Amino acid sequence: MISIYYPFEDKLFSMSWFNTLKKAFSSKPQNKKQLMTLLHDAKQRDLLSTESLEMIEGALKVSEKHVRDVMIPRVQMEVLELAAPPEQLLKKIVGTGHSRFPVVGESRDDVQGIFLAKDLLEYYAKGDRSQFNLRDLMRPAVFIPESKRLNILLREFRTSRNHMAIVVDEYSGVAGLVTIEDVIEEIVGDIDDEYDIDDNSFINTTNNGLYVVQALTPIDIFNAYFKVSLSTEEFNTIGGLVVQAFEHLPKRGEKIALDGFQFEVMRADKRRVQWLRVKRF
Repeated sequence: MISIYYPFEDKLFSMSWFNTLKKAFSSKPQNKKQLMTLLHDAKQRDLLSTESLEMIEGALKVSEKHVRDVMIPRVQMEVLELAAPPEQLLKKIVGTGHSRFPVVGESRDDVQGIFLAKDLLEYYAKGDRSQFNLRDLMRPAVFIPESKRLNILLREFRTSRNHMAIVVDEYSGVAGLVTIEDVIEEIVGDIDDEYDIDDNSFINTTNNGLYVVQALTPIDIFNAYFKVSLSTEEFNTIGGLVVQAFEHLPKRGEKIALDGFQFEVMRADKRRVQWLRVKRF
């Protein structure tokens, strides 16, 4: 026990908070499950705040997740075309609000590099548009496999000072992209879903007869669940099919009718659609 002696009181002052913490961790955890049990117990004793516990849980889960779990799918990537004129590039950059973009050649599998929006703004500020060459301004792209663990990727991001990587599948095709923000959000982001959705399920039913569907739900699973036959020729996920129908990256609340269903974007950010509310006609 640690104590502090106060001469003016002539007595020992016990640090009760330290005793409580020592008691909470008196038994050594043998695995992550036991560790989390101790941490939750510490939270119940008000030794940890809810925010601190969530961040610790997020940090522990990062080592168990792979890039494929958090990447922005290929169909939802916002890209710049290498041959596009500066005016078109500026419109795309302003419209999306992103700071970094993959630059592609003939297709999305042909990633030539990464372009930083600030480079184009600096170029415009100089006023010399006639000599613009996107190839001269873009940075080298970093390619990583889908299977890379997030904790390793985060360390590589920090050491290389890169903020974006292109994700490739086992056939060396572009599967998507991942940013340092995507990884950090796994640590500091909300753990409890604001819509109380079961994150482990692709399709969830609601009390009012609607369905809540993950955008990453494979079309085959969607077809089997609803007994329909949506096309899988161009896209693998229901989110890819819906984004194509919108012809832009939709925002929360946008709706579209498609093949006997009404799809409403339930959750989305500036990079991807995450959840859809589905109503069958």
